[in-house]
Amino acid sequence: MTDPSLSNPPRIPPELSAEVRRLMHDLSNALEIVLQAGYLLTTADTEGPVKEWICLLDGGAQQALKIHQQLREYIRMHS
Repeated sequence: MTDPSLSNPPRIPPELSAEVRRLMHDLSNALEIVLQAGYLLTTADTEGPVKEWICLLDGGAQQALKIHQQLREYIRMHS
């Protein structure tokens, strides 16, 4: 049996939805900078701890991107 709340999710009020979408857009721009800088750092000739820090930075940025995508999908489904 299908959960009825999944077929008719609660709606986000339009004014709240617009503000959250604006914030998501700004977050997307900031994430793009971090992701691009992280990518460029991975192409640098580094060794030791610096290389590990770059990998940590890239992993955190990738995780933030996944969370951003999940939030965007949630907002889309509830707006």
